[in-house]
Amino acid sequence: MKQTKIVVLVSLLVLVMFLVACGGQVQEAIEEAAPTIQAAATEVAPTIEAAATEVAEEVEQAQEEAETGALPDLGGREVTIAVENQYLPFNYIDPNTGEPAGWDYDAWDTICELLNCVPVYVEAGWEGMIQAVADGQYDAAADGITITDERAEIVDFSDGYINIEQRLLVRVDEDRVNSIEDVQNDESIVPGTQTGTTNYETATQYLDVDRIRGYETFPFAVQALLSGDVDVVFMDETAGQGYVGVNAEDLKLVGESLSSDALGFIYPKGSDLVEPVNMAIAEMKANGTLEELAVKYFTDAFTITYDDLE
Repeated sequence: MKQTKIVVLVSLLVLVMFLVACGGQVQEAIEEAAPTIQAAATEVAPTIEAAATEVAEEVEQAQEEAETGALPDLGGREVTIAVENQYLPFNYIDPNTGEPAGWDYDAWDTICELLNCVPVYVEAGWEGMIQAVADGQYDAAADGITITDERAEIVDFSDGYINIEQRLLVRVDEDRVNSIEDVQNDESIVPGTQTGTTNYETATQYLDVDRIRGYETFPFAVQALLSGDVDVVFMDETAGQGYVGVNAEDLKLVGESLSSDALGFIYPKGSDLVEPVNMAIAEMKANGTLEELAVKYFTDAFTITYDDLE
């Protein structure tokens, strides 16, 4: 009804302007229309004022949200997150409690607290995990996944939340390997790593594929190293530190970083979770949460090793 009156007012004004433009009886037209126009204007004035006030309030609220970095509200929706539960310190089964734990769990618990969602963790093997997310079997995956252009062709990535260095893991008494060049120049040295990982891709950048022994998981690769089946394992530094742990008398990391890679969460292409989670990651960086998690899981404060998980 109010909109109709506004339309009537505007129509009358247009009519008057038309009469003026046409050179009609201008004075008479104005005098006849004036009472109607004035009455309509008086009646709709409060509506116009209220609408203007409402728009101003909405603009002010939007400005405040932008300034305060207000996060989206996901309305309590469930988010299924694939995890391996075999990749220290990102995800594992705590040997003391028997409960899932790790960086991924703490990070996603915090993300969902910020965004009002419910994380539903689903254990999944690394092999096929990325494709499963691409196929929409899970809403996301968190498993220390390196951001690469090739993977980004089938999944969407979050912003990077940490950079990981790739290193070489060897037996502590190994004196032939101090750098990647040593491995390249001595074909008697047998390298190994987990298949389907960027560590495997890095190994292929330096060595012929035929020289590299691939394993389904890093624990198998490290066991092969300890038993002497391979002489060096390509792996992320954080994971390597976890293996060294109580095996300090048996294993060591050597050489400079082979690659510095950003890690991110993955989603099916076009997921509406990408931007909200990126905003949550930014908030966690700003409020110190990411730093706290780094101290908890990527320093000497983290003492759980793969031996503890056996």
